Amino acid sequence: MNLLRSAAFGFSLSLAAGNLPAWSQQVATPALSIDAASPATPLPHFWEQVFGSGRAVLALRENYRKDLKDVHDAIGTRYVRFHAILHDEVGVYDEDEQGTPEFNFSYVDQIYDGLLAQGVRPFVEISFMPRKLAAREAIHPFWYKQNVAPPKDYARWDKLMQAFGEHLVARYGIDEVAQWYFEVWNEPNIDFWAGEPKQATYFELYDHTARDLKAVNPRLRVGGPSTAAAHWIPEFLDHAAKQHVPVDFVSTHGYADDSVEDYFGTHEDIPMRDRVCRAIRKVHGEIGASPLPGLPLMWTEWNVPSYDRLNARDNWYVGPALARDITQCDGAVTQMSWWTFDDVFEENGVAPTPFSGTFGLIALGRIRKPSYYDFALLHTLGDERLANPAENLLVTRRKDGTLVVAAWNLVDMDKVDGAGPQTVTLVFHGVPAGARVKIQRVDETHGNPMPTYRAQGSPRYPTPAQVDAMNRASTLPVSEERRLDGGRLELTLPVNGLAVVEVKVR
Repeated sequence: MNLLRSAAFGFSLSLAAGNLPAWSQQVATPALSIDAASPATPLPHFWEQVFGSGRAVLALRENYRKDLKDVHDAIGTRYVRFHAILHDEVGVYDEDEQGTPEFNFSYVDQIYDGLLAQGVRPFVEISFMPRKLAAREAIHPFWYKQNVAPPKDYARWDKLMQAFGEHLVARYGIDEVAQWYFEVWNEPNIDFWAGEPKQATYFELYDHTARDLKAVNPRLRVGGPSTAAAHWIPEFLDHAAKQHVPVDFVSTHGYADDSVEDYFGTHEDIPMRDRVCRAIRKVHGEIGASPLPGLPLMWTEWNVPSYDRLNARDNWYVGPALARDITQCDGAVTQMSWWTFDDVFEENGVAPTPFSGTFGLIALGRIRKPSYYDFALLHTLGDERLANPAENLLVTRRKDGTLVVAAWNLVDMDKVDGAGPQTVTLVFHGVPAGARVKIQRVDETHGNPMPTYRAQGSPRYPTPAQVDAMNRASTLPVSEERRLDGGRLELTLPVNGLAVVEVKVR
């Protein structure tokens, strides 16, 4: 929300360069203040409630389920979305010798039962095409070789969708399944859909699927178009309105390292750190200008830039990049689904090492990355946001009045060699001058398993004892406790450090 970036509220921030060398000196910023009594706007935790994961059958694995429980318990995750619930390895669809469809939901039940047992609901992505139902062989190059063709016969597809919906409602009850989401396909504008022409054939798939599910029960929530890089939104909504096709939410994807030209059709110089939220605001505007302006926006895949071999997604860089996205995307999106919650993930095959720049918060073998602790820290933010114009601060308030402030020193991964720490002084108003403060951090020396991993010799196949040692070393310590000094608090933030500060008002 733009109001949150106004200068009406905020807190006092001064950058103290002192006698730091020239390469790390910081430019002083105008003084701002945090007023604990300032008006606030709601801050739903839209960045943590939905996570992605690779594909459906992985949910049967022990480590997947343990990782999901950890993410649920530490971060409050409520939904998980994955590809390929209709892949042949799940065994949903077959045909007898006469070509009559046969359905088998045994593995579907085990997959969804496993999610629900961890307190997490499915965000159902309806994909990909069972081989015997496919119009042709259109095999995607991913390691698990999904078929991305349209159905050979929409009457059979309709029967599958209706049987799928009816089975879920019969097993779990409509009051439960009505809280799920059903998203039609994945990124049909690129190589995950082999229909030609892509848009028209996807709209046909969507129309059939949405109507099939609504015929089961109108309370089932269905949406799309689940495109890559924020494409097709105006066209999709115009089509749905003209054809009276049910749509309960709009979904699309976008990553920080998607190109400006792909997102916006321009050659502007937009830093990667700004691209996702710029794209979200573009789509938010497109929905508002459409014939269906009230629909929620679900950004069902997203992550920070990978920086290729720099493996940013294994690095503590994730924390400040995530915090910035929260501040910039707030007010324009209903949910954002981080891709993925862990590295039980096989799009390009089995990862060769625990740390290979894969998307998740938990590496292979259940090693917690800095991003796991970043999300856990930001989970502690309040549910109200107090406005401030600073780019590296997020001020929130809990129901009991406690102020929870995130502060960070975001440096692009390809520029860290020329960067240094920031020392910030926060000046609070409306709280006791000596109020108690708790501080937690994630940075190179907090919440980071890599030093221990390197000390172990960077094993390709860590033993359970080595994994345990990494997780014990990276576990965040008890919060640092301090008191404000005349309402002031000084923090030093290392490069790509994230700090979360709790200030007790009473």
